[in-house]
Amino acid sequence: MQPVQLQLEPDQRFREKARLQALAAINILDTEPEAVFDTITRLSAQYFQADTVLLGFCDESRVWIKSHWGEPIREHPRAGSIFDMVLAADGPVLVPDVKLDEHFVGKPLTLRRLQVESFASVPVRSTDKKILGSLTLYCSQPRRRMAGDELNMLERLADMVANELELRRLRSVLGKEALCSGREEKIAAAEWPTAHDLREALARKQFVLHYQPEIELATGKIIGLEALIRWAHPQRGLISPMQFVPAAEENGLILPIGDWVLAEACRQIQRWCHEDSDRRSLRVCVNLSASQFARAGLADHVEALLRRTGVSSRQLGLEMTESSLVKDPNIAMEVLGSLRRLGVSLMVDDFGTGYSSLQHLHAYPFDVLKIDRSFVMRMTDGDQTLHIVRTIIDLARALGMNVVAEGIETYEQYALLRQLGCRFGQGYLFARPTPADAVSELLRLPGRMIPQPHATAA
Repeated sequence: MQPVQLQLEPDQRFREKARLQALAAINILDTEPEAVFDTITRLSAQYFQADTVLLGFCDESRVWIKSHWGEPIREHPRAGSIFDMVLAADGPVLVPDVKLDEHFVGKPLTLRRLQVESFASVPVRSTDKKILGSLTLYCSQPRRRMAGDELNMLERLADMVANELELRRLRSVLGKEALCSGREEKIAAAEWPTAHDLREALARKQFVLHYQPEIELATGKIIGLEALIRWAHPQRGLISPMQFVPAAEENGLILPIGDWVLAEACRQIQRWCHEDSDRRSLRVCVNLSASQFARAGLADHVEALLRRTGVSSRQLGLEMTESSLVKDPNIAMEVLGSLRRLGVSLMVDDFGTGYSSLQHLHAYPFDVLKIDRSFVMRMTDGDQTLHIVRTIIDLARALGMNVVAEGIETYEQYALLRQLGCRFGQGYLFARPTPADAVSELLRLPGRMIPQPHATAA
């Protein structure tokens, strides 16, 4: 690309050191392209019908292209670049016709084989608003009709990049917390439960399922239920899965326990439908462990279970976390494809806490996204997390997916999610996980579960 000479403003020079420090903190220069960012450049190119889209991050002397669509450029000099124009403007730069712009008189703008006639570039900012890079689209024809609405959409796509960087930071924090918590749990689980305890629980039918409703936020209607395992221990009482699932995974018993959960959920669907035929549209969702997902013949097992219980595939949803998919993407795609062909609903659980969130949305055939409760809880703490939730909802909608927000505990969270366009949610504000009999009574109630202002979880 031919450089465009433009002098930086004095205040921008003063801010350059802090900007470079913020850039170094995200450690993105000289790294390989990633599908998560390729998704964004692809969406940008398709939405704007652009010939080339470049996502670049800039140090002292160069613009490093992290993702491209169109002309395969990896880096170019910073001096006089379009990034410098964005930095000087401290905001978007729009040139609808290069030939008519004073900066390009007698200076044709080319990107390798592309003769650029128009472009638009918006900044990618850090959480403290420093400009780290830019998202730029290039067209081989003038775009004199490019309006403010289009520029706003490009800014939102750049915000997706910034949000992914922030998601990585939050995932790092959450990972550290989970690591510390996991160490404590392993110490506590060293003595109990043992493999023998878990086998006895299975044999004596001590495991039970509780169900938490999923609500249509606008109407308060129950549209689904999430099945959650509990251990009804004769001496210790009702035990949370956090206290025994790690031991089951370590002892190799997570598969038989998971099979029991799947079978019991299908049997319960059958019971509810027998009580009332109008419940045939009700969906029950079951969490799959990484071991279950990796097992050979998972789709065959699910299909046989549906045939045996007489449950329709549309009545069953399977939830899996992002972390259960990353070991072998090819196998993950094959398994998810076979499950999708059965007609069951596929849900990515705890979205935002896994390895590469946007990549999974683009690559895998999920139809439901569940926003992790950690983001819902932080929505009222500041604009950054609220913006992340908004972007997740918008992106899911663009990909044709439904969104369920987890962990709704206050009316304020409920109201914000509705304002952001989230259709479904679950959390203590509506109902806690309850036994099947209590859910049966809940399903009989004619009322809707719409919370009142200022309501909080009981």
